[in-house]
Amino acid sequence: MHVLVVHNRYSSAQPSGENRVVDEELALLRAAGHRAELFERRSDDIAARSLPGKVAVPFLVPWNPAVRTELAARLRADRPDVVHVHNVFPLLSPAVLAACADAGVPVVATLHNYTQVCPPGTLHRAGGPCSACVGKAVPLPAVRHGCYRDSRLATVPLAVNLAVNRRRWWTGVERFLCISAAQREVLVRSGMPAGRLVVKHNFVPDPGVRRTGPGEHLLFLGRLAESKGVRLLMEAWDALAADGGVGVPLVLAGAGPLEREVAAWAAGRDDVRHAGLYDPEQCRAAVARSVAVVAPSLARETFGLVVAEAMAAGVPAVAAGHGGFTELVEDGVTGLLHRPGDAGSLADALRRITARPDPGAAMGPAARSRYERFFSPAVGLERLVEEYRSAIAGRTESMGDSR
Repeated sequence: MHVLVVHNRYSSAQPSGENRVVDEELALLRAAGHRAELFERRSDDIAARSLPGKVAVPFLVPWNPAVRTELAARLRADRPDVVHVHNVFPLLSPAVLAACADAGVPVVATLHNYTQVCPPGTLHRAGGPCSACVGKAVPLPAVRHGCYRDSRLATVPLAVNLAVNRRRWWTGVERFLCISAAQREVLVRSGMPAGRLVVKHNFVPDPGVRRTGPGEHLLFLGRLAESKGVRLLMEAWDALAADGGVGVPLVLAGAGPLEREVAAWAAGRDDVRHAGLYDPEQCRAAVARSVAVVAPSLARETFGLVVAEAMAAGVPAVAAGHGGFTELVEDGVTGLLHRPGDAGSLADALRRITARPDPGAAMGPAARSRYERFFSPAVGLERLVEEYRSAIAGRTESMGDSR
């Protein structure tokens, strides 16, 4: 099969799960003998633009005519069987869909977040869940609240994009790949075409290393931001420390807007370590040495790569009991779920996962078994190719109906 993957790569200054998913899917397809190529733009390239070029970027978010022309020409020259779209913000834009229509190539799109119904894609605002824009033709609440980067001006291009391109997305994509059933449910309720929305979980490569003992620390691995539950975790940990602690330290690895706050909080403590940004090898090693990975996100995560990565290493997770986490973690079997946003519930789960006798001794192998059944590369490849074939068949049928 000949696949062209379309992706706007996120800034390298921040770890991106989407970038990893794209790279890993490309490698998986190529290893299986498929011809998989990439059409991309890089957000890192914005910094090198001239001042007028930088000023123009927000105007390209809803529509980039140059991308339509370039991509359509490539599609006509290369004739791929299917185009797989990931992120198009900010430099590609939904013009990629018009290019695919121009060339008559079917489109599959992975929905990594909620940008189809929420301009910043998070369904989260002011420390809690938000659905103010869901189902609205014009997402004015997002502009009013400045939901993207706390800026009304920065939010406007995303709101315009959502308003003017909604129908183009819904009619121009044969298959939307939701990465959890929880995400699909939200999108169906918002009015997206249910028949085009299917669930295809992300897969995680086998890390090649697994936990061999009880573990030596609890690990938070991800973006240091309030929406990821970092302040909630700090509050829960302080409560545990005041009660004598849990016997193992907490390691926080990552970067983000709360990095200075986390570093100051961890300074001088024996029970906390701020590790900064790990490279992939350090991430795998840190996960394999964990009692559990902690994912206390306040936002309703569409999937939860860090939890799946822990499962692959035979490590249980303590995660917020909402969104995609509920499909990854079998509460009490492969990890523990806590009440979202509740520091006391999180503290209790951390206390339980570190208790003696060791509950993780059984949870770790159960997590690995669940990974092998649902989130391994073999399963991911099978589902990916299946949806490509469905999209191609759907496009062929619709073209036959139109003749």
